[in-house]
Order: sequence, then structure tokens, then C-alpha cells
Amino acid sequence: MDTSDPTPQKVFYDARRRAFWQTLLSLVSQRPDRLLSWDQVKETLRLHGKTIHRQIETVPLDRIVGSVGRYNDFDRAFLPRHDNLEPRWSSVARAHESGIQLPPINLYRVGEVYFVVDGHHRVSVARSQGIRYLDARVTEIESDVPIDVDLDAHNLAIKGEYARFLQQTQLHELRPDQRLETSAAGGYQRILEQIAMHSCLIEARRGHPISQTEAVAAWYDEVYLPIVDMIREQGILTGFPQRTETDLYLWIVAHQEYLHDQCGTAINTERAAEHYAERYPRRMIQRAAQAAKELVTGLDCDLLAENDENESTEPHPQSQY
Repeated sequence: MDTSDPTPQKVFYDARRRAFWQTLLSLVSQRPDRLLSWDQVKETLRLHGKTIHRQIETVPLDRIVGSVGRYNDFDRAFLPRHDNLEPRWSSVARAHESGIQLPPINLYRVGEVYFVVDGHHRVSVARSQGIRYLDARVTEIESDVPIDVDLDAHNLAIKGEYARFLQQTQLHELRPDQRLETSAAGGYQRILEQIAMHSCLIEARRGHPISQTEAVAAWYDEVYLPIVDMIREQGILTGFPQRTETDLYLWIVAHQEYLHDQCGTAINTERAAEHYAERYPRRMIQRAAQAAKELVTGLDCDLLAENDENESTEPHPQSQY
């Protein structure tokens, strides 16, 4: 029986087979296994001209999510996707086996992830051999939106909406601690509409126009933060795994609108949040039972309505959304 080590060619074609099965699995699971295109990421996130610095560092290979120019040649695990990669791939593998010191790979870094500029085969061979880190020349690119290893083609589009929102509002300059991340498309457009409506309320109250900068800061301080603080204090987010505070903020505001339409009166935001949290994290059968009950008996609007005699009778600005 042949007990010799497998040749680089055999290792390559084993990797090719794994790539094939990984592609089938991704089709079934509908989870993308493709590398991201650097050009697309740069354009979507508006990264032009934002280089910070260059340095040599040791990079975790599982944080490489994309490529400059060769994103179709390897999958997300850097398995080779084409047979014509074999000569170069095997040559790099032989160099590794011989102990030849190869130069550092070249990468771009954005947030917590990396994109290969040069060294694709070295990354692929290293990962096939179970190597977890490589030395790299890294060019760091600044991003206005947070980027982590979950970045893929789906949430890249949402990150792009976030980047456009920040460019339009400059909220990251006005409130550097902001982190308005959503997990669904369309959320930032809804926030822009809320900012415009809050601006109108302020202008009506003051009797004169306000600047876009003032409107954005006022919405964040007077509308968004109070709801997010309430979400944190009540631990509501624990009932909604894999969602964000901004997701929940948008859902609570939408639920407040629904309750306002049903009850015909302004509903306190905290009570709307409590009603939402009680109803929606439940099991489906509990949700159905609650919905059936409300259809028969109607909402208890007296309990939901804000009726504290110590508060102003003027509708709460948040109830307008």
C-alpha cells in the first residue's frame, strides 16, 4: 500500500472537489459562498480616497472575505473553483513543502475584514494545509460604517444604504458614537422620512426653519436615543435574536403607528414597545391566539393610551411616526 504523502496535484483536486460540494451546499442553503469583489465593495461603501496607512501584520485567514480581481477563482473558504489554477497552486504548495520562505501577501483591510490584492494562491494553499495566519502587507481603508466577518452580498447592499445615509446626514460627524445598523433593506429611507417629519414639528413649534444638521441631531437625541435607551433598559432585544437596536426601533415606531390607527389616539412609546414585545417574540400558536383575541375583543386602547394628567396634551412627536 502506498503510504507516501499526497502530491500537490492530488491535494489540489481534493480541494476542487470540496469546492464543488460547497457550491452545491450553498445553493441548497441559499447562503452565499462567493468572495466579494473589492471594486463593488469600494463603490457600494463609498471608500474612495480613504486610505489610512500601510503596515506589515499577521492576519487571520478566516477574515479574508474578498478579492481584487480574482473573486471568481476561489470560494469563500478559498477553495479553488477552476482546474486551470492547478499549475500555480501546486507550485506554491511545493514551495511550502520545501520550506521556501514566500513573501508576505498584499491585502486591503476594511473594518474587521480583508481583501486579497496579491497572494490568492498562497492563501488557498495555506488554508488547505490548516494554516490559520499569514504575514501580510496591509493597506487599511477607512469606512464610515462598521464592517465585520458577516459581510456578504446580501448585507453589503444594506451597508451601502447606511453609507449613503451617513453621507447625506453626516450623523457620524454629529454623533460619533452612533451605530444605526439594520438587518433589512429600506430602513434608512424610513429614518430619513422621520427626520424630515421631526424637523417639521420643530419648525412649527419654533416658528422658523432649522438647518438639516440641527434636524438630524434633534431627531437622534429626542426621538431615537430615548427609544433605544428604553430597549436597553427593558432588555427587549433579547427576544429578537439576530436583530439590532435600530431594527427594533423601527418596528416599535411602526407598531406605534398601528396602535394609533386602531385606537384613534396617541399611544405612549413605552407602552407601544411593551405591547410589541409581549406580542411578537411568542411562539406562532401564541401569536395566533393573541391576534384572534384582538379581532374578537378589540385592543384595550384605554390601557395603551397615554393619559397621564401631568403630561402635556400636545401629541408626543414620536407618535407622529
